[in-house]
Parts: sequence; structure tokens; C-alpha cells
Amino acid sequence: MRNKSVWERACGLTRTVVEGVEFDEAAQAIVVSVRPVARQRNRCGRCGRRCSGYDSRGRRRWRALDLGTTKVFVEADAARVRCRVHGVTVAAVPWARHGARHTRDFDDLAAWLAVRASKSAVTDLLRVGWRTVGAIVTRVNAEIDASVDRLEGLRRIGIDEISYKRGHRYLIVVVDHDRGRLVWAGPGHNDTALHAFFDALGPERSALLTHVSADMANWIARVVAERAPNAVQSADPFHIVAWAIEALDIERRRAWNAAKGRRHGREFHRHPRSTGDAKQIAHARYALWKNRGDLTGHQRHQLAWIAKTDSRLWRAYLLKEGLRYVFAVKGNDGKHALDRWIQWARRSRIPAFVQLQRRIVIHRDAINVALDTGLSQGLVESTNTKIRLLTRVAFGFHGPEPLIALATLALGANPPHLPGRT
Repeated sequence: MRNKSVWERACGLTRTVVEGVEFDEAAQAIVVSVRPVARQRNRCGRCGRRCSGYDSRGRRRWRALDLGTTKVFVEADAARVRCRVHGVTVAAVPWARHGARHTRDFDDLAAWLAVRASKSAVTDLLRVGWRTVGAIVTRVNAEIDASVDRLEGLRRIGIDEISYKRGHRYLIVVVDHDRGRLVWAGPGHNDTALHAFFDALGPERSALLTHVSADMANWIARVVAERAPNAVQSADPFHIVAWAIEALDIERRRAWNAAKGRRHGREFHRHPRSTGDAKQIAHARYALWKNRGDLTGHQRHQLAWIAKTDSRLWRAYLLKEGLRYVFAVKGNDGKHALDRWIQWARRSRIPAFVQLQRRIVIHRDAINVALDTGLSQGLVESTNTKIRLLTRVAFGFHGPEPLIALATLALGANPPHLPGRT
């Protein structure tokens, strides 16, 4: 009897009776024969209700945590029950999740390792396939989702999309700005995919959202306006400044095309490198893009040369820096600076910046919210960077669900715990 208690502890068995332990020579593994206690028998594996028995399909084994270098299996009768809700289904067992071929402790350890260790370390240590780990991670995350409401208390959220696989495979990512964590992720890159998040959130909690930050994609703005009418949308300063950098680069290419020393047509194949002014403008690209405080001495010299030789390109650079200044000062000062910037860009006679100021006027309300609240997509971009790393770890998983589960466990509020710990 004492030996049975030891095996119950070693295999993490609760509400279970150990019938015997033997060594299987063919499998080179320890096999622990068990049965559920009387109160746990004949329960539906999906809902846990007490049901009438249906049949038994022989003996079944579940992989448990190894004992040193020796594999351990838990073996019991594979009973089926007839549930009034779910029909004929496998009976629940207290040592494993429904549909699993591994014990709860094994699942928990695999999920914990998948979040914190490399693919090769997890598969070599546990001696399982990587797709098996993906199924385990999905299973553990689904159980946590069923017990914890990750969407509770949302007020300020950020929404973005990230490509996780070639062939235009995207995930929509939603983060909580107040608690700094990932709260939801789902496959897709369109209105329907984002509607799935608001369906999960529900109309009552959607109405409680106060701020939504995004990259000003039209489809995100459209869905947010429809599903979260009380939330104000905030523009991302980084993306707004990126628009200015794109406009500046259009002007830089115009200046390069008009400069002396640019190679044209067949000349380009004989002498691929530009010379003279065209060479100087081409090499000044990064100096034009960078913040003033990050410029090297050589890059400052390049900008000084542009200021003397191409006044129009220099004005475009100052316009880009002026828009960056708007988000640096923020608040009412930022709004006043943006008003002056719009007038300046409108009169600049630089087509790219004239078009940019029109675009900014269209999104002015969202930009004002960003200036007032200081919200940005910084947290979302940081989350996306971590998901890109997890994407490399998740290479080989079948479908997006294991990746979503892995990201939720790693970046959400309820990470997997080690067996024996709560």
C-alpha cells in the first residue's frame, strides 16, 4: 500500500487508485495500472456530467513524466459513456485532459518548456515530436482560456496585424495598454477576422472601451467605429512620422534623378555607380532619415551639403523634422505645432508633402487623441517582435492555432505552471 502511495505522488495521480506497477520489456518502460475512484467513473470527457456507461475499448496508455531515463506510462481501461449532451464519448479520467495521450503533468511540463526553451531542447528532453508539443500547447491554453477571462476589464487596447508565414498568412494581435500584455490573437487580416475579437469581447464590454490605438489602416478603423462606438481611435506617432519619411524619400529620388552624375540607360551598365551630385544625394539617404540627435559627424556634413545645393530637398527634410517635433512636444503645444506644420506643408509646393498634409487632415482627430493621451503602438510592436521570435520557435506546427496558443501562454497574463506548483 505504501508503494502505491509513492507511485500516486510520482505520477501526479489524484482521485485515482493504483492497481499495480510493472516493467514492460517490449516498451522498455514502467507501466502503472490505475482506475478512477468510484465518484470519478462514468463521467463525460467533455462536460464532466455523470453518465451511463456505453462500452469499453480495451486498455489504453497515457505517457507520464519520465522516471530518470526510463519512460513511464499510466494504463487504464478505455471506457466510453453516453452523454445526453455530447452523445457517445470517451469517459473522463482525472489524470489526463480529454483527448490527450499524455498525463496532465506531462502536458504542463511540455507547455512550460515550450514557452521558455528551444525546440530541440524540448523535443530531446521529453522525447516527443514537435507537432505533439504544438497539440499539447493548444490543449493547455484552451483549458486556461476556459478558466480565466483574458478580456475582462479592457479599457484601452492596441490592434495590429503581423505576418507569420509566407503566402500572406497574418495574425491580428490585440494588447491591453493598461496591463501591458497580449489579450487576444486570431488568424486573418480583414474585417471578418477583427469582428471575431469583438464577438468574443461582446457588445457590453465593447461599449466600455475608451481608447483604441492602431496604425490607421482603414479596415481597422471601420470595424472599431462599428463595434466600439464609445471608443476614440488613436493614431500611432511612429506610423505618422513614417509617412513623412516616405514623402521625403520621394523628394530625394526626384532630386537624384535631376542631379548631375546620374547614370542613364546603357550608361548604367557600363558605369553602374553614380558620380558627382547624384552620388552625394544617394549616400545621404540615411542621414535624411535619421533623427537629428542620432546623426554622426559625417552625416551632419552631408545634410549641410544638401542645405547649400538643393533647397527643395532641404525643405522636405525640415518638414519631416517638423512633424517629428509635433509628437515630441505632445499636448496642446503639439496641436498648435501641427496646425502650423499643415499650413507650411500646404504652401511648400512639394507634391509629396502637399498630399501628406491632406492625409493628416483626414486623420486629424485620431492624431489629436495621440497627442493628448500619449498612446502609441510601441507595446503592440514590442509584442509583434516577440511573436516573430515565437514564430521561429513554432516552425513545424500545423496551422496557426499552436502559434496563437504559444504566444498567448508566453505573453498573456496566465503562463503555464510547472507540475506540482500552482
